[in-house]
Amino acid sequence: MNITTRGQYGVRAVFELAMRYGQGAVPLREVARRQNLPDNYLEQLMGPLRKAGLVRSVRGAQGGYMLARDPAEITVGDVLRVLEGPITPVDCAGGDAGASACCPDGEACTVRSVWVRIRDAVNEVVDSITFEDLRRQELERRSRRGLVYYI
Repeated sequence: MNITTRGQYGVRAVFELAMRYGQGAVPLREVARRQNLPDNYLEQLMGPLRKAGLVRSVRGAQGGYMLARDPAEITVGDVLRVLEGPITPVDCAGGDAGASACCPDGEACTVRSVWVRIRDAVNEVVDSITFEDLRRQELERRSRRGLVYYI
């Protein structure tokens, strides 16, 4: 399973908005600069995220993007599914229609059960990580980096 730049950049953009949560709209150019992302590509990602209700756009001179919900309510899995589609290691783990594409045994295929377990494990991880978790982790990392110990 490979997460494309679309998913990676989307997670980084939403992470940046989570870091600025409650501070108003953030210009897309600023999100791109802080996360070292191409701003014109980032613009393409924001449309689907907005339609999915994860981000909001604000027009005007003070415009930009902001999270549509609290960062504790948005998971990495939410963003990845919007931008990448279903998170599955192989097509046959994607559901009933995919099962027949895997092998002639379809749902009864023993090997398919491996792919389903991998799919479920990956989904469990990405669904358990909220952008509030990532925000807190980053704030802790920044505070540790700023500490100097003298012996």
